[in-house]
Amino acid sequence: MSAFLQQFDLVAQPRANAPTIAIKDSIDIAGYPTTAASRALADTPPASRHAEVVQRLLDAGWRITGKTNMHELAFGMTGINDFSGTPRNPQDMARIPGGSSSGSASAVGLGLVDAALGTDTGGSVRGPAACCGVIGLKPTFGRVSREGVSPRVTTLDCVGPFARDMKTIIDVMLAIDPSFEVDRARRDARTTRVAMLDVEADEEIRRAIAAAVTRSELGSHDVRLPSMRDAFAAGLAVINAETWRAFGHLVDGGKLGADIEARLRAAANTKAADLDSAERIRHIFTDEVDRALEHADVLILPTMPSLPITVEAARAGTSVIGMSSLIRPFNLSGHPALTLPVPIVGSSLKAGLQIVGRTGEDETVCAVAAHIEAMLMR
Repeated sequence: MSAFLQQFDLVAQPRANAPTIAIKDSIDIAGYPTTAASRALADTPPASRHAEVVQRLLDAGWRITGKTNMHELAFGMTGINDFSGTPRNPQDMARIPGGSSSGSASAVGLGLVDAALGTDTGGSVRGPAACCGVIGLKPTFGRVSREGVSPRVTTLDCVGPFARDMKTIIDVMLAIDPSFEVDRARRDARTTRVAMLDVEADEEIRRAIAAAVTRSELGSHDVRLPSMRDAFAAGLAVINAETWRAFGHLVDGGKLGADIEARLRAAANTKAADLDSAERIRHIFTDEVDRALEHADVLILPTMPSLPITVEAARAGTSVIGMSSLIRPFNLSGHPALTLPVPIVGSSLKAGLQIVGRTGEDETVCAVAAHIEAMLMR
């Protein structure tokens, strides 16, 4: 099944009904190669030790069931991979699963595992989660260990969980983040102050988000972040530069997918001036988010501006760059952000409702998401 690259059974402390979790193939598991779903890395030697997050999961009693597929080298938003296969979107098999943590989102959405780990550099947890109708969390940058995660050097990437319910998201965070305060994550969030972020999105998505907030009975006010679009472009410059540094040596080897080869060649053209500008925008946008969160506990906005396109349309060249327009900016700023599936009137598909919190307030983000989830189930 293309959601998985490898399936196995790894558990340190066997116990009845141990929860199951799958691990994205950019995260080391001892005894297995970390190939990032790329032919160019297929001969990589097996990892000699577990990534820290993997070891913490095993120590907490989780059962690891395999390594999940992904967009090659974690450098794409569609999840299409002609080398290792394209994972199925459980909401609609004709649509893209999203990238780059496509297999993790697919495996959770298909019910193959209770949870999965992915990585999010520019939306690679939240995007696939929104596409596949599951929950995905990007923690505060630097809060969850990236020891044993590829690429080794990054100023944006975060390890984060996927699940079908908030209880499981919180359980995973409790395992992988030793500083996570479970009581705060499960507290009553009925008095939370919400700021609704004014962004461009399809009307059906906007209505779905507004309806979910109304049903949550949380008080809200509107807010704008003037540098949102600049932060989106700045984040791409940083991703391009850092991905080129990590994987540029694979170009011309004849083993990369055509889309990745082309994107890496383009990434090589990122200039020092582009990165200087991106750093200036990072500070400006981070300050804007922090100031908006002085008057609200969380920001709420759509995860993606539109529903995921079909695999056929993506292969035909339909642009997907806008998929990450509402998620990548919060990689640049480092704030915690979670996507929660919410119903769309007249559709079998779910929209992603994104919740952004103050730096280090991952527990508040989880508490608000759990409250909205509960209210939507009433």
